[in-house]
Amino acid sequence: MRLLITGGAGFIGSNLILHLLSRRKNLEICNLDKLTYASDPSYLRPVEDLPSYRFEKVDLVDRPAVHDVVRDFRPDGVMHLAAESHVDNSIKGPEPFVMSNVVGTFNILEECRQFWQTDPDTYAGKRFLHVSTDEVYGSLGAEGAFTEEYPYQPNSPYSATKAGSDFLVRSYHKTFGMNVVTTNCSNNFGPHQHDEKLIPTVIRKALAHDEIPVYGKGENVRDWLFVTDHCRAMLDVYENGKAGETYNVGGHNEWKNIDLVKQLCDLLNEQKGEGPGGDYKNLITYVTDRAGHDLRYAIDPAKIQSELGWRPQMDFNEQLRETVLWYIDRYRD
Repeated sequence: MRLLITGGAGFIGSNLILHLLSRRKNLEICNLDKLTYASDPSYLRPVEDLPSYRFEKVDLVDRPAVHDVVRDFRPDGVMHLAAESHVDNSIKGPEPFVMSNVVGTFNILEECRQFWQTDPDTYAGKRFLHVSTDEVYGSLGAEGAFTEEYPYQPNSPYSATKAGSDFLVRSYHKTFGMNVVTTNCSNNFGPHQHDEKLIPTVIRKALAHDEIPVYGKGENVRDWLFVTDHCRAMLDVYENGKAGETYNVGGHNEWKNIDLVKQLCDLLNEQKGEGPGGDYKNLITYVTDRAGHDLRYAIDPAKIQSELGWRPQMDFNEQLRETVLWYIDRYRD
């Protein structure tokens, strides 16, 4: 089987490629990625020389280039992860998010539809997995969790463009009968995540004895999921999910931002013990809250659990410790 993965040089995408190639035989993967600042191709060095793996440096906004890759590789399926994803950057400059997340999704959808429809006998068997985010649902209060039926209420340019891409994918199933499935996941973490994300930022700032910025009072709540558990979920949905359906992926693992930051500082105290005054928490600094900052996200994964049997397998505390140790090594002087 030939599988096209977009955004495969990013944090989640590279983990997904390694996961797939270690668990599925007779699989050819084409990694289509434009290699932005957030990409890290070095994580894929173990597979870059395999005959079952190829890389194409392509921007999804460049539709002729997307056309050429689709027609040359002839994929049986797509896992679409490529996206601009940093909320702060979307506030500073929304246009790249509209182009990558909306226009880019349209381009890969349309090129695959046109190619797959050349053979009506196999069209229904060609699957397109669209990977999205819980941020499309907006903000929760103190109770409840996002289900697949929860109304979309995006509050940032990033989440709005992801919502737009979700609706495009849905429309291709309803209008063209395209075999699509969508996942909306909670916050991922683990080694190899880009420095701009929350957990790497806290570790990097602490080790450098810089101020650790926390938005507002740190009361915002996020549901955290180890990246390998997310990779398992994506594969389960791709192989066994029902066409046209959405599956929410979460870890039942909610943390207030300030509590997670303090937990990271405690792990650093344990491992390094070099914080000012003997405690890295002394570096925590509260800063002006981000515009449109959603208060709480929480995923209800009941559907993927009941229909596909997926459940997170990784222990959060163990994997958070592993992640801290990896970043200590990464940021070693």
